[in-house]
Amino acid sequence: MSAAPFRLALLDAAHDRAVFNCDSEPLNRYLHEQVTQDVRRRVAACFVALAEGRRIAGYYTLASASLLLADLPASTAKKLPRYPTVPAVRMGRLAVDQAFKGQGLGGALLADALDRAARSEIAAYAMMVDAKDEAAVAFYRHHGFIALPDSPRTLLLPLATVQLAQNTPLSAA
Repeated sequence: MSAAPFRLALLDAAHDRAVFNCDSEPLNRYLHEQVTQDVRRRVAACFVALAEGRRIAGYYTLASASLLLADLPASTAKKLPRYPTVPAVRMGRLAVDQAFKGQGLGGALLADALDRAARSEIAAYAMMVDAKDEAAVAFYRHHGFIALPDSPRTLLLPLATVQLAQNTPLSAA
């Protein structure tokens, strides 16, 4: 295979949002009706995986956020400065079109989002997500996220973990 099946890009007006259809009506509606307003207002950035030129196969959004230090697991909080909040990056939405399910695109989009957050020159302690259901919780847990003690659908992954993984050479088997 000479070319990657998907190209990642910032959402722009040339991308075909109309045909996108995942298994979640709120995620479909957001992409069709709301995302351009959020991008224009600078409350979210939207990244898309493009197939066949302009067709959106999947997307995710990122925004700045903060976590209350008191909400973090005690073992994590004790290692951080005693500020009331900790800077974070929020993945607000992650969706894959039904036509592209089962190809690992969701994991690839998550990996891209984590890489962008870890490489950013703006400091953030973790990436956080608010999982919409138990299947989403399982997806994020599979990728190393941990749930907040009092909010089991709010999960986080310290970005230092991502940076460590990026800097660790693969060992020979």
